[in-house]
Amino acid sequence: MNRACAAFALAGLVLMGSACTTVAPKSQAASTVDANAKATAAPAVPTSEQKLAEAQKQLADWPQLARYHADNETVAKPAKGEKRVVFMGDSITDFWGRGQGVFFTDKPYINRGISGQTTPQMLVRFRADVVALNPKAVVILAGTNDIAGNTGKQSVQMIEDNLASMVDIARANHIKVILATVLPVSDYFDPNQSKNRPPETIKELNTWIRDYARGEHLVLLDYYPAMLDEEGVFKKSLTFDGLHPNAAGYDVMRPLAARAIALALGK
Repeated sequence: MNRACAAFALAGLVLMGSACTTVAPKSQAASTVDANAKATAAPAVPTSEQKLAEAQKQLADWPQLARYHADNETVAKPAKGEKRVVFMGDSITDFWGRGQGVFFTDKPYINRGISGQTTPQMLVRFRADVVALNPKAVVILAGTNDIAGNTGKQSVQMIEDNLASMVDIARANHIKVILATVLPVSDYFDPNQSKNRPPETIKELNTWIRDYARGEHLVLLDYYPAMLDEEGVFKKSLTFDGLHPNAAGYDVMRPLAARAIALALGK
């Protein structure tokens, strides 16, 4: 297979299971607080040429270390007494305050989500996008794209291993860990959401996350039950596509995250 065909094949693999484009929103500003203020509109459906270009880009930078490299270089060391927190995740983190909802603009919190990513990609960039920023704590929300197979088929055990490895790296660098449960999905807008991300698999992963957080004395950020409706799926009024929160969804998540961060920093 020539390079172009390989790139198209990769594009199909990466985009097929994802409900959001892998074209990243504009990167953050330099300062810790202002870095999350800019919002970007959702991009149009990519053309074949754009998919090829994105696939070739991923071949060169699979974990997307370049996404935040320039911004990370300009982030100053925390001021004395500053309680910096980094949010690590996929599009659900990436979109927060960037087109959907309001992020923590009055707090020294840094968004390091990347749309479409899986836990192995986050694990590779964890040192550059979390540890190097010297936070007091990290919020990890990941796993939904692994279930969808964005970077190939992965077992729940593989997701668990990657999450545990991120926790190990954080702890080795004296960073408090807030581990979040994966959000539910629903088929109100897209009938394929539960097919791409089977609810039973999400529940299985979340059971492990709760047990692991308890066993390792981590702070658990349990988003999942707060986003459910009476049918046990992602509440229609809290999502715009059955996968990602809308502004109302982030309004539910924000105080939950705030309480978890306060608990972690108080330990």
